[in-house]
Amino acid sequence: MSTYPALRLRRTRVSPWSRALHAENVLTPADLIWPLFVTEGADEEPIASLPGVSRWSIVEIAKRAKEAAALGIPAIALFPNTPEHLRTDDGREATNPGNLMCRAIRAIKDAAPGIGVLTDVALDPYTAHGHDGLVDEGGYVLNDATAAVLTQQALVQAAAGADIVAPSDMMDGRVGLIRAALEGDGHHNVQIMAYAAKYASAFYGPFRDAVGSRGRLKGDKKTYQMDPANAEEALREVAADLDEGADSVMVKPGLAYLDIARRVKERFEVPVFAYQVSGEYAMIEHAAAAGAGDRDALVMETLMAFKRAGCSGVLTYHAAHAARLMGA
Repeated sequence: MSTYPALRLRRTRVSPWSRALHAENVLTPADLIWPLFVTEGADEEPIASLPGVSRWSIVEIAKRAKEAAALGIPAIALFPNTPEHLRTDDGREATNPGNLMCRAIRAIKDAAPGIGVLTDVALDPYTAHGHDGLVDEGGYVLNDATAAVLTQQALVQAAAGADIVAPSDMMDGRVGLIRAALEGDGHHNVQIMAYAAKYASAFYGPFRDAVGSRGRLKGDKKTYQMDPANAEEALREVAADLDEGADSVMVKPGLAYLDIARRVKERFEVPVFAYQVSGEYAMIEHAAAAGAGDRDALVMETLMAFKRAGCSGVLTYHAAHAARLMGA
């Protein structure tokens, strides 16, 4: 009797219990970070280019934090929509201890003290010109002057209760400055998650709507964010941030850069996170609305792709929805 084929790989796929037993990666709510937008405006301001995502008042953002905790999501990422009259060329509102971000951090910690709060360290939500840093007369973003402001921004966020500060600006040397300042101010346990490999991507459009920076940007961000053509450079960026004291690193965007996440994980063996950015989220929502695919299946499959690539976790606007699906 022929024994061909001796190995039938389909054997382990026949039953749901067997597929679960042989799964190489497992996705849980603890793998998710939920990005949330806070505003001074109404309780809820839906964002047209991000279907299903809103800006929330400070009162409502605290409720979202409690919701995240109840769903088993360990951390939220906070982004402010700074009022227009507080946006200046020097972005000085970023260092105001009473700014929207800091007040939201304190409200979240009062409402849900057990949830982690990750804060964005960058100037684009605060600048009148929409860049992540200070610019000279020619529009060039100044590295060292910007890094000094970012350091002060990180300190006021840490003082307000941030658990993780996440510099997303891509200035050289800013992680080392922030780490030294945190240590000097006694914030020994505040983590730094460095946006180490952040690309100058076309997938950020809806996010810029959410924080109110779209339409004000003069030029582009290609002089400081990475060229999508480059991979080896990403490894150099990650190495520099780790040497300067980053506790974890992020690759952004996510789905279009899974190869970078995998290479970073294999090279450095450190916690690697990815950001499923606004444009990636919107593509799933619009595809599902058009009948091009099942929304729940698309959400879960893309999130599993991050785990398969080696990510410790993923920032995703689908976090609450995905957590509910996992608990169903």
